Amino acid sequence: MEKIASMKNQKVKQWKKLQTAKGRKEAGAYLIEGTHLLKEAIKADANILEVVMTEAFHEQSDLQIAEGDIILVSQEILASLAQTETPQGVVAIVQIPEAVPILEYRGKYILLDQVQDPGNVGTIIRTADAAGYAGVILGEGSVDLYNDKVLRSMQGSHFHLPVYRGDLQEMIPEFKKNGIPVYGTELNEAAVDYRTVSPTDAVALVLGNEGNGVSGKILALTDQNLYIPIFGEAESLNVAVAAGILLYHFVG
Repeated sequence: MEKIASMKNQKVKQWKKLQTAKGRKEAGAYLIEGTHLLKEAIKADANILEVVMTEAFHEQSDLQIAEGDIILVSQEILASLAQTETPQGVVAIVQIPEAVPILEYRGKYILLDQVQDPGNVGTIIRTADAAGYAGVILGEGSVDLYNDKVLRSMQGSHFHLPVYRGDLQEMIPEFKKNGIPVYGTELNEAAVDYRTVSPTDAVALVLGNEGNGVSGKILALTDQNLYIPIFGEAESLNVAVAAGILLYHFVG
């Protein structure tokens, strides 16, 4: 079992680069932190490249990991890799899977147009997973899927359902071509109350940026745009809350 004690070790320097989107892209890998995400990765048979933990964590861990795959590090090194205030003592480096196209345009999808808050994106993906959706598409301008806050919010849901990146202007016509209705979200007189639309076995829901909503060029491509009624004085709903309402409405 390899042991690393120096912050200047080359491996430590490479691991720390995974804390940035640029570093993740260059390495084709990302960091996960904590026992829960590591167990989810193991269960999903993800390609785990290295498991890094403190000696104290190793002594009490029940994780089923071969000794040869474990690298023991100092508490200082682990703390520099972890991005929570009270790290559990373990992180892992996971290979980013090769991007694949949507093979079948069927079932229910949620499309995110420039949604930039990591907590919102992670929560939406986790909710789509819970609601049994076929996949999530991150449009251009949306936050990196492997951002640490997105990962914590997803709680491993990216291991359970496909998350794609793509140009929504190209993908929306594909959904329509395959007979899947595409609904945008906006607050204006052209939109209809989501409750007037019946649940369906196949749907594509588009939600947009926290401040600006779905862009006009995307809204122009949809079959119909929906709104969620607001009965109090709030100006709008949080995008993840809105997603939860719409996701489960279309489950029927």
